[in-house]
Order: sequence, then structure tokens, then C-alpha cells
Amino acid sequence: MLLPALPIARTTFIEALRQPIFMVLILLGGLGILLSTWSTGYSMGFSEAAEVSADNRQLLDINMATVFVTGVLMAGFIATSSMSREIENKTVLTIVSKPIGRPVVVLGKYIGVTGAVMVGVLILSIFLFLSLRHKVMSTAADDPDWPVIIFSVAGLLIAAFAGVWGNFFYGWSFPQTVSLWLLPLQLVAFGLTLFINKKWALQPIATDLKPQTTLACLCLIFSMPVLCAIAVAASTRLGQVMTIVLCFGVFVLGLLSTVFIGRHAYTNTPLSMIGEARPTAEMYRSFADTGHVYEVALKTPPPREPKPGDSFYYGPAANGLAMVVPPFRPFTGDTAELARDRVLTAEPAIVVTAYDAKTNSLTIKHIGSGPLGISRPPQAGDFVFAAPTRVNFPALAIWGMLPNLHFFWLLDAVAQNMPIPFSHVALVGLYALCQIVAFLSVAILLFQRRDVG
Repeated sequence: MLLPALPIARTTFIEALRQPIFMVLILLGGLGILLSTWSTGYSMGFSEAAEVSADNRQLLDINMATVFVTGVLMAGFIATSSMSREIENKTVLTIVSKPIGRPVVVLGKYIGVTGAVMVGVLILSIFLFLSLRHKVMSTAADDPDWPVIIFSVAGLLIAAFAGVWGNFFYGWSFPQTVSLWLLPLQLVAFGLTLFINKKWALQPIATDLKPQTTLACLCLIFSMPVLCAIAVAASTRLGQVMTIVLCFGVFVLGLLSTVFIGRHAYTNTPLSMIGEARPTAEMYRSFADTGHVYEVALKTPPPREPKPGDSFYYGPAANGLAMVVPPFRPFTGDTAELARDRVLTAEPAIVVTAYDAKTNSLTIKHIGSGPLGISRPPQAGDFVFAAPTRVNFPALAIWGMLPNLHFFWLLDAVAQNMPIPFSHVALVGLYALCQIVAFLSVAILLFQRRDVG
């Protein structure tokens, strides 16, 4: 199915780049990113420990949102021109009248639309990194970063000149030429700024590299093929205006799905948050076997004073999502047995053995006749619970079917200096792939019965 779809994808890709709105959206997004270096001088924190901090945190927030929203608009405009408009004008008949299956047509259109949107989003992402290198100009006394300005403007002018020259002498499409030239030229401009500092002196390439921000932007880029799949599915049945409205509606709903639906899928009440956790002996560090003991300092006093034998659960989310400790039966034995090195007469559990109200600290113990199967020991930042998380399966099903765009938005991890593991990026990519397959299947079903004659 892929090989027959490639000619359709190539034609769709070229037609998308030739649309004036495509170049206009790139320029408007780039202008918004440019102006943000002068308009975000409101401090969001003074810590310099994070990769992006203080005023530059707000700069990153606004610019990532600019890339996100511009990508949604690109997907909506391009998908409607490649599907709904061709259906309305009946030009799609030239394709479906040939021995080509309709699923091939949908797949080819999707690949072409996604390729064009990715070109635009990559250009805007490079603008984003150039703005981070330039940083916020908080006061009038701040000097502009002239290497960033000169290299980026030079790339823009060369791309515009190539577009004018190619259009005048060879009849090339101006928007297509500018867009295709702009991507490598801005990439070269950003590469040069990695070697040249603000004072026009050579610097190590790692000085302005931001690995965590790069991973966050990569996860954001993963959302674009998902939005393109939604736009293609909508354009098989809807016109241009309604497709754009639907895409933007899904975009807003995807950002709010956790607030309105996701919070009902998993229900739990945190007692406090862990401020510090340490084993009472080095041999207990893994906290994986029975008999292991940890001391846990809480940030705030719990609503009620914990007692020996109380269940102890912990996890990274306040609603109990991704709980580290699996459900277990509450301890019902004699609390005096908890003083033993190993409590083998009870079922596996994590229980409180002591609580110090003065220091607001707990001692917890892994007990039972076998390991409980926890994934890791408690750590600072985990939420503490007294019971396992309750799952609302209808809400979970609805939440799972909607594209949860929060999975692609990792700005908080960058701002709070929390490392983004590659495994999480891989999971985000896998989630995007599942969403793409689902929405493309819907697009094929909708287009299969569509009257195009």
C-alpha cells in the first residue's frame, strides 16, 4: 500500500508547499517568536539551575505554544485543500477512477500533508532555538545577540531571493521555493550560532546546546502527525471551515481532556508529599525485598496521624496515576510483630512502623512472605497515599480514545530541571503512532463510502 501512495504523497506535498497560506503561517509564527524576545521580560523565577529559567522560561512557554498552534492551523488548511476541496471540485475522480484503492489515496494524502506540516514546524522549531540563544531582553540596556540576528535574517533574505529568482527565471512557485530553502538555511544559521558567541568569539559547541529542551520539542513534534491524521479524517467529510474548526476544537479538547475527563479516571487522595527518603541501611536501598526499611520525611503533616500498621502507597501523580506500589491487603496482624527484622506471617505489604510528629517523618517497612513487586523505592517529590488508586473504567475508556496532547507537552519538566528519559520519549512516540493508526483508520472508513462523483 505504501509504494502506490508515494506519487500521491509527493503531489500533495508539493501542492501544500505552493499554498501562500503555508508560507504566511511560517512567517507569522516566526514573527511571533521574534517579538517574544522583547515582550516576555516578566520573571518567572530566579533559579539558574534549570536548563531554561527566569524570563527565558516564559519565552520557551510562549514560543512552544506558538509552534503548537501554528502546526494545528497548518494541518487544518493543508488537509482541506488536499482532500475536501478536491472532493468538492471532483478532481479526486482522476485518482479514484484508476485501479487505486481509496485507502491508498488516504494514506498518500496523509503522508503529503504530514511532510509539509513537518517542514513548517521544523522551521519554527529552529526559530525557537535561535530565540533561546538570543534570550529575553529584559531591559533597554541589554544588547541584542547580533550573530543570531544576522545569521537568521541572512537565511531569510537568501531564501526570499531564491524564491524571487526562481519564480522570475524558471517559473518556480515562490512559496514552495522560500519554504524549502528556509529550512536548511535556518539550520545552518543555528549551527553557526553554536560555534560563535554573542561577542563574535569562538565557543565550545555544547555551550548553547539544550538537550532537555530538544527532547521536549521532539515530543511536541510527535503531536503533529497525530493532528494531521485528525485533519485528514475530518476533511474526508467536512469542508474547509468546519475542518479547521474541528481541528482546533480537538486541539483544545486534547489539552483539557486531563482536567475534564482524566481526573475522573483515576481517583485517590494524597496525604502529603515526600521531601526526603533514605534507607536505614545501605542494603535496604532497593526497597524491593521483605524486611527493607526506609525513613521518609514529609513536606506537610498528613490530615491524620499515621499509626503503626497503616498502609503506605506512593507515586509521582497527585491523583494516584502510575502508582509505584501495587494494591495489597491491609495489615491486620499484631503491630508488635513489625519490630522484627522480617515479618513473614503477613501478606506482602508496605506499612508504617513509626511516626514522629515533631519532625513529620515516617518509618516504613516492606513486610510479608514475599516481595510485593514495587518498581522503585520512594523518592523526593512522590505523593503519599493510604489506599490504592480507584479506577473509573468508563472515564478511562473515553480519556484513552481522545488524543491527550498533555503527553506531548513537556515544558514543566524542562522548567523544573527534571530529566526527560529517552524511554519516556519512546513511549510518547508509541502513543503518537497508536493515535495515527486509529485516526487514519477512521479516515479510510469515512472516505470509503464517500460519494465523489
